[in-house]
Amino acid sequence: MERVRSIQFDPINVVGRNPDLVMQSRVRDFRPFMLDQLLYQDRTLVDNWDKMASLSLTDDWPYFSHHRNRMRDIFGVPTEVVMSHAQNVLEKIKKQGPQSSLEFKGDEKTDWAWGPTRVSRATLEGLFKMGQLGVHHRINNRRYFDLIDNLLPSKLIKQPDPNQSLEEYQIWHVIRRIRSLGLAHPNAGEQWGGMIGVKAPQRRDIIQRSVENQDLIAVEVEELPGDVFYIHPDDLSLMDQIQGERSQIEAAFIAPLDNLLWDRKTLTRLFNFNYMWEVYKPKKQREYGYYVLPVLCGDRFIARFDPEFDKKTRVFTVRNWWWEEDLNPDPSMVEALVRCMKDFLVYLDAVELKYSKKLLQKGNLDWLEEL
Repeated sequence: MERVRSIQFDPINVVGRNPDLVMQSRVRDFRPFMLDQLLYQDRTLVDNWDKMASLSLTDDWPYFSHHRNRMRDIFGVPTEVVMSHAQNVLEKIKKQGPQSSLEFKGDEKTDWAWGPTRVSRATLEGLFKMGQLGVHHRINNRRYFDLIDNLLPSKLIKQPDPNQSLEEYQIWHVIRRIRSLGLAHPNAGEQWGGMIGVKAPQRRDIIQRSVENQDLIAVEVEELPGDVFYIHPDDLSLMDQIQGERSQIEAAFIAPLDNLLWDRKTLTRLFNFNYMWEVYKPKKQREYGYYVLPVLCGDRFIARFDPEFDKKTRVFTVRNWWWEEDLNPDPSMVEALVRCMKDFLVYLDAVELKYSKKLLQKGNLDWLEEL
């Protein structure tokens, strides 16, 4: 988390939630309960709003003051529907403890980001965005909110915003986002979402000044002459380490909303790998499947696959598998994939691995025979 700073949260759980999948691809022996412990017991991580709904380090809370102030400007005015129920919601939480939207009655609805929703739920969401409420815990994906004063240290909540001006905040956020991306291209795209007032001209100006101040480093990729990318100075040692290593390659199953995939154009530039998360596409329009995971091996994307997991029987099924075009897996790649699949089964606490009839008919299972 100190390296990536922020992980996008998405509640869809096919083989784990997005942050679980992000973690399992980076942290050996990761289990989903570890993330919940960091969030809702240790509280070293916090549910936050960054690029989208995200998980971030609790220590970053003061740095997002400008964002919370903006949310107060939007939702906190007396005439806003959020505030019409705010007092009742806050009083109930003070008296009865953490509450979910189910604990509030009433059928009155209002327009919200995802469509018409109950006013009480909008109030909880608004107070959360404004920083008055935080997530105490989740049951499955249902959030239970508590007063932020009960969740975070008073010293942290009262800490002055390190970014005194909006411009300072914008610079901080651009640099932080580049840390989250690892390697950033200045082109427009969703990877820059969630920032206040930072459009393409401001972003390019911030990046240029940050390079001049040595807060960022401009780099080129040998195979992409003239195309300039940016990294954080702290990541130079990691890059040098990777270039100097000649150890065995490893494989990883990558989350659909992994930081590595935030910038689809750069993904294509660097890896010649085109990926689209098709979960919101109508079934007939999907090229691959509902929740397909990319497969990274060494320094290239080699495949993608369609997973299925039965949480009751703990049976994991590979529904389909697609190699990248003209790829012929060598022995070291097969060994890496076998290790990766074994680790993934442990991460899921799966008791059995199966293959769909479709995959069996394709005869695409040579590398899986070692499992």
